[in-house]
Amino acid sequence: MGMLEGKVVAVTGAGRGVGREIALLCAKHGAAVVVNDPGVGGGGEGGGGEGGDAGPAQETVNDIIASGGKAHANLASVADPAGATSIIEDAVQRFGRIDAVVNNAGILRDAIWHKMSFEDWRAVIDVHLGGAFLVSKAATPYFREQQSGSFIHFTSTSGLIGNIGQANYSAAKLGIVGLSQSIALDMARAGVRSNCIAPFAWSRMTASIPAETPEQKERVERLKTMSADKIAPLVVYLASDAAQGVTNQIFSVRKNEITLYNKPRPVRSMTKVEGWTPEAIAAELIPSFKPSMARGDEVSAHVFPYDPI
Repeated sequence: MGMLEGKVVAVTGAGRGVGREIALLCAKHGAAVVVNDPGVGGGGEGGGGEGGDAGPAQETVNDIIASGGKAHANLASVADPAGATSIIEDAVQRFGRIDAVVNNAGILRDAIWHKMSFEDWRAVIDVHLGGAFLVSKAATPYFREQQSGSFIHFTSTSGLIGNIGQANYSAAKLGIVGLSQSIALDMARAGVRSNCIAPFAWSRMTASIPAETPEQKERVERLKTMSADKIAPLVVYLASDAAQGVTNQIFSVRKNEITLYNKPRPVRSMTKVEGWTPEAIAAELIPSFKPSMARGDEVSAHVFPYDPI
């Protein structure tokens, strides 16, 4: 028996890439899977989120069924309240329950900050953060009634650490961490867990990363060595009963390396009993804090400078 035998899992953005690998492994471990994917563009030239194609979701479903599993395709947009609700309703109507929600769906509309439009800001926020909220909200009544359930949200080091040209994506992904934390705290009494994963993997979305400078080319080549299937085992674990008690955490997966992130915590403190003046801050506080301050241009490559393991 697999770790998810008898469970029902909804995976958003499961037609391709990371989401597809998650759906396949969940099914292999015994889960019935609702494969959500409207088949829109993921990112790159011209932006993401346009179009629509039933093919990717149905192909994932067909592969699961061909392997003896159970799956159903849902083509709704997670950014639409009715569409997000339909993902959970499909799970309950077709398979009788819902046990885990994997909020993986996403698009990219990258642009350097001063060129980012409001439309590109809103589109990315609506899919990533709004979608995670809407799908999670739809599953919550069922989780409360059965006094169990697992939310697995996808964040990114673009939010946790930072990245160039991704203000919309970074804001959404760090917002998802706050959402997950609140869900974990609010739903603990119902036995419901909520965790985040920051994936490192080559996919349709990361394929839009520019590769013009030697440093950018090196980063892309590193990403190409990190396949999407490496993310799925942690998702299966977090969705399973074996993860009881694991909640309100942030993980990342980088090929064969799994990392646990801390939440923001104070690193230095300095008190002046008579109160601070701007001059004293400049002369005393900042020189004291400087050794512990993050570098101003920090991106994930500075935190993970070594080749994937």
